[in-house]
Amino acid sequence: MTPEQRIVKLRDEVNFHLYRYHVLDSPVISDKEYDKLYHQLRELEVEHPELVSADSPTQRAGAEPLEGFEKVKHPVPILSLANAFSADDLRAWRTRIGPHLPNATLDLDYMVEPKLDGLTVVLTYRDGVFVEGATRGNGEVGEGITQNLRTLYSLPKRIPVDPNSKIKTPPYLVVRGEAFFPLDKFEELNKSRIDAGEQAYMNPRNAAAGSLRQLDSSITAKRPLAIYCYDIVASKGVDLPAEQKDRLAHLESLGFPVSPDNLYCKNIDEVVGAYEDWDDKRNQINYEVDGIVVKINDRPLADSLGFVGKDPRGATAMKFPAQEEITTLLAVEVSVGRTGVLAPVAVLEPVEIGGVIVRNATLHNYQEIARKDIRIGDRVAVKRAGEVIPYVVGPITDVRKGKEKVVEPPKQCPACRGPATQIEGEVAIYCDNPSCPEQLVRRIEYFASRGVMDIESFGSHTSSLLTEKGLLADLGDIYLLQEKDLLLLEGFEKKKVDNLLAGIESSLKQPADLVLTGLGIRFVGNAVAKLLLKTFGSIDAIAAAKESELEAVDGIGPQIAKAVNKWFKNGSNTKVLDKLRKSGLQFDLAKQKGATGALAGKTLVVTGTLPTLSRADAEALIELHGGKATGSVSKKTDYLVVGESAGSKLAKAKSLGVAIVDEAALLALVGGAAVKPVAMAKAAKATAKATTDKSKADKKPTKKKSKKKVKQFDLF
Repeated sequence: MTPEQRIVKLRDEVNFHLYRYHVLDSPVISDKEYDKLYHQLRELEVEHPELVSADSPTQRAGAEPLEGFEKVKHPVPILSLANAFSADDLRAWRTRIGPHLPNATLDLDYMVEPKLDGLTVVLTYRDGVFVEGATRGNGEVGEGITQNLRTLYSLPKRIPVDPNSKIKTPPYLVVRGEAFFPLDKFEELNKSRIDAGEQAYMNPRNAAAGSLRQLDSSITAKRPLAIYCYDIVASKGVDLPAEQKDRLAHLESLGFPVSPDNLYCKNIDEVVGAYEDWDDKRNQINYEVDGIVVKINDRPLADSLGFVGKDPRGATAMKFPAQEEITTLLAVEVSVGRTGVLAPVAVLEPVEIGGVIVRNATLHNYQEIARKDIRIGDRVAVKRAGEVIPYVVGPITDVRKGKEKVVEPPKQCPACRGPATQIEGEVAIYCDNPSCPEQLVRRIEYFASRGVMDIESFGSHTSSLLTEKGLLADLGDIYLLQEKDLLLLEGFEKKKVDNLLAGIESSLKQPADLVLTGLGIRFVGNAVAKLLLKTFGSIDAIAAAKESELEAVDGIGPQIAKAVNKWFKNGSNTKVLDKLRKSGLQFDLAKQKGATGALAGKTLVVTGTLPTLSRADAEALIELHGGKATGSVSKKTDYLVVGESAGSKLAKAKSLGVAIVDEAALLALVGGAAVKPVAMAKAAKATAKATTDKSKADKKPTKKKSKKKVKQFDLF
């Protein structure tokens, strides 16, 4: 086999496995096997640079930074849609298009697709190879962002993705899609930007647009963007299916990522029902939508209806009620973070947004406040989307009365009265006092939290009280707490103390990456912690590494390397590490291999709302008993643990034949007794209640839909 043939074969294989992993969530080879293929390809391309092609997976961010974006003319206009805001509006749209149909009363079926709130992109393929990508722009002309789009793992660089596919490669194909930020990744990005003193993105759409409009594609490559494709806007040499439903299936068969939440509806009534379901569902998915798109399923018929102005008649968008309200900014308080960041917090006149009472909201940073000219006393727009922390969008300047006060950045820390400092080139303002009591409380609270060491009964109040009473001077003191000292504290009866100490004992089993995460080193979240441990093998090896060695790790930049090196060189931190090591915490990645337990070797996915356990609790329980908790269902999944509102993962599990269990069955799998006493009591109570409720429900002929209760929303 010639080098060219080997490169072509390896390129196709690696692209196929990227598709299986990032689009289907169903890998067929191990990470180690994938790495081997990738490195073989890379080595061959280094030896034969003249054979490197644009669709090679090694070229995700291989080009030089651009000086500017070229203009790209679209082959056909990339149009927007008219909006409907209610079921009445939708039915009115159906009535309006009646005269343009062959028969005004013709029965129509529809495709309902999520109206993604990201950046519209237009993708061009020639002979199956991705050759050009552009933004929508003004609908006629967009910006060429080909290099940046090549960095997206889920975007196929060659179609069909499966090298063994018998599908005919189209000589020319133009596809429309939406690039977006998954919500969990958006929160991680903003958190890292704030920790780095950089300006946070206002919303996932801005983050997606900002990431794809980078002139340096290596920056885009570091952003975990995703994409869903939903239309074929132009093609040659292929026969397109007549129905939108089948066109989406055709896109999937070529290897394009398509939303799993697309829904076929037989009539307009089903569309109305789907819209009502989506209004609840939108806060349970991992991407932001602002409505649904309703398309006549018969595409030739839809296209024949023409336009009203620039809006096609064959489709419409149904927008969701806005999750934004107007209220008054009463004050701006300063929150001290665990890394010393002094963050502004808006104190608001209470307002209900999406069924939740909001009293506080983030203002991101003081530079953002000044840029938007937000003042105390202003009427401000506040937005809340799903579980994302509410934030102040901006002031309503037209109604100012002249008594509003400009927000001044803090000159000192509100907790320790130490000076507030700002590092040159950074947006954030810091308290640099390592002995600041509020920083200590936040560090302890973070260390003990569910996503890190998961210590039962160790919330903000406990962290504050134990610090105030002198029982905790650093993280290491958590493992030196004594029953006799705790029993002397007000509100700490025997049962509470037992639960707290049991939780501390249980946390000794947490893996090394969570221990490293819990140390609270700037820029080191769980993803960075895992990357460092994978490279160095242990926390002690990371501590001994030079700054240059840390920076040499792929994915670790100079900022992170400097922060990690500085933290481990601090004498006070060294003492904390000694305490944690002596307490028996996991410091070595190697010791975590070969897990044993009731779920050893099993892969489980948790979805929906469980009766008593949070998702984090359930996943921690799985890992405690040797299992692997993942976020997506594949053929390798052994069990899907389901709760209420399980969503698309349940359907996928059924289609793959994955075993489906509820919380009670999960507890039974791990033997029940190993679960924390409090969780066991809750589980038993919930199971008994569920049985009683089901019995009562079975006797009732009908069930009225209850009104949603208004929840309180106190963030800070």
